[in-house]
Amino acid sequence: MLDVSAVRFVYFDLDDTLLDHRAAEREALADCCSTFATHFDGHALAHVQETYHAHNVPLWRRYAAGEIGRDDVQRLRFERLHAALELDGLDAAHLGETYLDRYAAHWRWTDGAGAAFHAVADRFPVGLLTNGFADVQHAKLDRFPVLRERSDAVVISEEVGVMKPHPAIFAHAADVAGVEPGAILYIGDSLHSDVEGGRGAGWQVAWYGGDPARSEAFVFAEWTALVDALLG
Repeated sequence: MLDVSAVRFVYFDLDDTLLDHRAAEREALADCCSTFATHFDGHALAHVQETYHAHNVPLWRRYAAGEIGRDDVQRLRFERLHAALELDGLDAAHLGETYLDRYAAHWRWTDGAGAAFHAVADRFPVGLLTNGFADVQHAKLDRFPVLRERSDAVVISEEVGVMKPHPAIFAHAADVAGVEPGAILYIGDSLHSDVEGGRGAGWQVAWYGGDPARSEAFVFAEWTALVDALLG
């Protein structure tokens, strides 16, 4: 349960919480399959996305650990997708550029998130705490300017130098918000990055789309449930 009486600041995660990253990713990959149809012939979209994840996720983990840089992530994920799917005759760099262009074209709110963000921001000071490359995340805020306009704090992992769930990014975010950790509610979708990271920092956590059998956080599947819990 949430201790609403203790909340003085609310941070939101961005990807797959406020904005539907997975849908944008899927639709961008679908656009790539269509644009380069002769090369992707015979590969179902679900297989393409599964293969992309199989290479992208470990690269992000290595990036978070400081083993590789952002350029390595951006380059290697498409080189490895290209090799795994045997996309002979297609330039991997061109594939990556096309994906990023189409990914941006499909950014949108998750269902109900826009209204919930406004409702919470009407009652509490709010901020954004997100992993990701700074230029991409700022581009999302440019696309949805209300997020920046209504936020008292915007914390992006690349600008801090560590990624969630590292304690340092949560400590930095608390300092930026100007409140004690126990007065912060964090709303996110990831068990590891958001729930475990937030709880480890002493924050309250609301877990979007989480497992209702778990007790680490307030779990909600619909944004109206969070708004009702917070605002009564």
